[in-house]
Amino acid sequence: MCPMHVHAHGHSHSPGHSPDSGQVHESGGPTAGGVLAGAVAATLLLVAAEIAGGYFGHSIALVSDALHNLSDIPTMLISWVALRWAIRPADHERTYGYQRAGVLAAFINAILLFLVGLGLLYEAFERFRHPVAVQEIWMIRISVLALVVNGGITLALVKSRRDINLRSLLLHNFGDALSNIGILAGAFAIRWTGAAWLDPVIGVAIAAMVLWSTNGLLREAGNILLEGLPKGIRLESVARSMLSVPRVQEVHDIHIWTIGTGLVALSCHVRIPDMHMDESEKILQAIREKLESDFRITHTTIQFERAGLPADAGYHMPLPARTEK
Repeated sequence: MCPMHVHAHGHSHSPGHSPDSGQVHESGGPTAGGVLAGAVAATLLLVAAEIAGGYFGHSIALVSDALHNLSDIPTMLISWVALRWAIRPADHERTYGYQRAGVLAAFINAILLFLVGLGLLYEAFERFRHPVAVQEIWMIRISVLALVVNGGITLALVKSRRDINLRSLLLHNFGDALSNIGILAGAFAIRWTGAAWLDPVIGVAIAAMVLWSTNGLLREAGNILLEGLPKGIRLESVARSMLSVPRVQEVHDIHIWTIGTGLVALSCHVRIPDMHMDESEKILQAIREKLESDFRITHTTIQFERAGLPADAGYHMPLPARTEK
């Protein structure tokens, strides 16, 4: 009797109608789009105010923060385009839909932020070499305004934090708000002590924070684009979970990756004894339920094979292939 092959595609709904893509609508629908539009307008006004304040107040910290906030504009526009793309349904060319658009946007935004961080470091060190007297009153006024703007944008994006695309903006604006607090504290310190060197120190701190926050986002987005193992999931744990289903004798050739926000996919080969098709369907359903309950894996492609194939069948079986005895 030839090996039996049963293919199962779990929850293969189109992105526009599946339960998983509903998260995209929830986090990236008209409300998020409206927030981004308002954020772009508010950020443009803030950048103009910070550049003016940095010029008249001779503050590299304000100019650094202005350039930092200016980098928000392309990132917000990229994220807005990604939001519109992510809710588009699957078609003949994009069979998974466009949910990766948000991940791609986050990756591009992270690269832009990294370059901005390097530029801020350069400007701050230049100010160390060529000190300039700082008008701290401009720093105080503009940093308060910036804190209100960035804090408001951050609060508006909190509900959308599950979407990696919008989470990149949330982290960015939260970092902006923290930098505004740092500038405000530094301005008062300069006023009380006259230590103008605090201004470039704050600029270095802002740049370091930008680079630090970018690192995690760049790694996460890059891992998804390279179809790496999703964060928090161990391949061995998934294999053992499937092996715990009765009559499942072996699991191999496992691949797990992230399609889009909240949508994790898996493909694998499973060996079971010879049985009627209706019995194998019960095992298939049990495996799918196990994967969804234990790991939130909802899109599955499982190929059944007859147990007892010869050792030279040529299948690659990563450990652990069998249950421990």
